[in-house]
Amino acid sequence: QVQLVESGGGLVQAGGSLRLSCTASGRAASNLAMGWFRQVPGKERETVAAISGNGDATFIQYSMSDRFAISKDNAKNTAYLQMNKLRPEDTALYSCAAVEATPMGLITQAPRYRYWGRGTQVTVAS
Repeated sequence: QVQLVESGGGLVQAGGSLRLSCTASGRAASNLAMGWFRQVPGKERETVAAISGNGDATFIQYSMSDRFAISKDNAKNTAYLQMNKLRPEDTALYSCAAVEATPMGLITQAPRYRYWGRGTQVTVAS
C-alpha cells in the first residue's frame, strides 16, 4: 500500500509562485508514475502534470506548460509541482496520485492511478 502526502498549498497573490510536494511512502518512488490533478467544486477533475518513475518523462497540460513544471527526487520519494505566474483561475484542490509503472511509464489519465493523496488547497487572490 502506498500513502501520499501533499504539502505546499496556500493563499498566494496573482503572479506569485508555489511549489507543491508529494511524498510517497510504502514503495520507492522510482517504481511509481506520479501525477498532479486539480479540481474545483462543480467541475471535472483536470490533469495538471505527470512524471515517470525515473523522472525522465514528463507531461504538463498545454494550457499550463509555460507556467508549471513537474519534477521528482526519487532519493526523497517526492514529486514536485512548481507553479509560477499563478492566476485566480488556478485556484483549486491539487491532488497527487501514483501507480506502479515501468521506469519510463507516463500516465496522464486519472482513472489509471491507484493511489491518491488528500490534496492541498491552492487559492490565488486577484
